[in-house]
Formats: sequence, C-alpha cells, structure tokens
Amino acid sequence: MADQIILITGAAQGIGASVAKACAQAGATVILLDKQVPQLEAVYDEIVEQTGIIPAIYPLDLKGATVDNYKQLAQTISDNFGKLNALIHCAATLGQLAPVMNQDPKTWAETIHINLTATYLLTQACLPLLKQQTSHLIFTTDAHKHTAYWGAYGISKAAIEAFAEQLKDELEAEGKVIVSTIDPGEVRTALYARAYPARNPEHLNLPDDVVHHYIGKLNIEANSAA
Repeated sequence: MADQIILITGAAQGIGASVAKACAQAGATVILLDKQVPQLEAVYDEIVEQTGIIPAIYPLDLKGATVDNYKQLAQTISDNFGKLNALIHCAATLGQLAPVMNQDPKTWAETIHINLTATYLLTQACLPLLKQQTSHLIFTTDAHKHTAYWGAYGISKAAIEAFAEQLKDELEAEGKVIVSTIDPGEVRTALYARAYPARNPEHLNLPDDVVHHYIGKLNIEANSAA
C-alpha cells in the first residue's frame, strides 16, 4: 500500500485503531479521525514506532461536526496529500438498547446522526477526491440491524447498507470508487462491552483478528481494478 492515503474514522480505539495500524504496516499513510485526542496520539505513536511512517491526526467530533467541517477536512486532505485512496468508516455509537416505545428521542436522533448522517456527510465531502483515481469506500455494518431492542443503532446499520448499495449502483459505471461493506462479527471492543456488560469477552475476536477483512478488500479489489 505504499503511496496510498487512507482516511479511517473511529481510529482512536477498537477496530478503527487496528485497521489504521494494519494499513500503516502495509505501507499506507493513514489519516486518523476521532474525537478522542489522547487515544489518537497513542495510535499515532505506535504507528511511527512500528513502521516509521508518519500518519496524520484529524480530531473531529461527528456529533457536532457541520457540513463545512467535512468540506474543510476534504480540502485539508487535498492540500496536504493531493489525493485520497480509501475512506474506511469504523466510527459508531451504540446509543440506547431498549424497546421502541421506551427509546429516548434525543438519544435516538444523536445515534442516527453519528452512525448515518455523519457517515453520509463525510462520504459526500470526500467523493471528489476518491473519484480522482481508483479508490475504496468501506463501511462497517452489523448483523443486529433487524433484532429487537437495538433501536437507532440497528436502524442506522441497516441504512448504512442501503446507502452503500446506492453508492455502488451510482458509481459502478465510472469504475473509480469500489464500495464495500464489512460485518466484522462479535469483537472485543468498548461498544460490545456496553451492549453485553454481563458476557465474558474472552472467547471474542480481538480487533486485530478482524483487520484482514479490511486489508483483504483493499488488496484484492485493488488488484482486480488494476
């Protein structure tokens, strides 16, 4: 992945951090996006120590970011790197697990915004850069989308799959942006611990165990596109 510029959301911890480190180990320059600056800096330091490649940090809170914030991010990437080879969406919030009739409307709206609307706005802002060359757009989804009590989290993941299919259909003719979805399964993350506080996580995959799904998409599909 030498000379590849890859933007990864949710890069401060969990799957996003592991994907970022794996991409850097494969030679890519990664842009680490998250709201948690100390954790971003820790991932940054680990990448530099392990690879010698200097990543970029872009602190951004998806809950409060505006359309102009996303446009500025895309412009910053253009100014500093001149291109974007991949955008990998790993950021997500769990929101509230409860029956529909008991869902808090404010929490519902925030969860939909972070998991769906922010993903749409960031994708829209970055599409001009992605379309400049063969590139990859990867969304992280979840099998819980149709399960009881998963509320706005489940709805947002179902919507992400629909959004990805729309984009795939719209962009197929140009042959530039390759759109994929990945369901990494049950992984030992902070989000999983919140969803299942009573479960023993020892049997679960670690984030490092599922990064091959993401790297495989980038490598296999890059080769087929070439």
